[in-house]
Amino acid sequence: MAEEQNKPAEPAAKEKKSLTLNVVSSKKHRGFGAGSIDLSDVACVMIDEGRAFIDVGAMHAKSKIERGIKFTPNKEDTPNGRQCWIVWVAVDRNEEGSYYAGAASCEMLVDSEAKRGWKILADHVNRLDAAIKRKFMLENLGAEDKAALRTFLQEHNQEWWDRSPDALKEALA
Repeated sequence: MAEEQNKPAEPAAKEKKSLTLNVVSSKKHRGFGAGSIDLSDVACVMIDEGRAFIDVGAMHAKSKIERGIKFTPNKEDTPNGRQCWIVWVAVDRNEEGSYYAGAASCEMLVDSEAKRGWKILADHVNRLDAAIKRKFMLENLGAEDKAALRTFLQEHNQEWWDRSPDALKEALA
């Protein structure tokens, strides 16, 4: 017993705080990591050749369209690229239910054969931020792409579409 009293007490194991950016948690807290970006209510809708679909890989630039493509910020480096879009769509909830609360489209050019592409990463980040802040930035979409997105959002959840702000419906008219 005397030996036990002479031993220094072992400190309790502290939980190690992670320094990673928390991008998918819906946990609400004000401690370590407060102010981190919450992307749990944001979907990545891709528009390619007039067809809209969800690809969660786009959140990390690993959508089916982007895989294996070397992107450059110089448009001239992708002369034969086809126009593709990432549309960041934020969903929110009010007393009536969920609705499409923000959406912003980002252009890309992709030449799958040459494995080359063009996009401006800063534009993608800024537009993602706009969607998270419940803004609609869809002015750069053409009529066919707007129609594809509108149809996709309506088919995905008509009730969400019905509850969405008129600004979204007008942007996709």
